[in-house]
Amino acid sequence: MGDKGYDSDTLRGQIEDAGLEPIIPFRKNRKNRPEIDRDRYKERNIVERFIGKLKENRRVATRYDKKATHFAGFLTLAAIKAWLKIIC
Repeated sequence: MGDKGYDSDTLRGQIEDAGLEPIIPFRKNRKNRPEIDRDRYKERNIVERFIGKLKENRRVATRYDKKATHFAGFLTLAAIKAWLKIIC
C-alpha cells in the first residue's frame, strides 16, 4: 500500500514480481488507470498512524544509527514502547 507518490509502472512491476498486489491509487495524469481495492486502501491509515507513533522517537525519525541492524533493533524497541502505551 502506498500513496499516489509511489505510482509508477516500475514499482508496480516490482511488487507484482514479488507475488503481491499493489494497492496504490493512480495519479490524475496516468493514462492507463489500474483498478485498486478502495476498501483495502483505507486500511493504510492504520499503518500510517503507527509509523507516526514510531517517529515520535527522534532516533527513529532522524535515523541516527548507521548500521541497519542497530536501526532495526531500536525500531523494535520503539514498537514495543508504542504497544505498551496501548495496553497499559
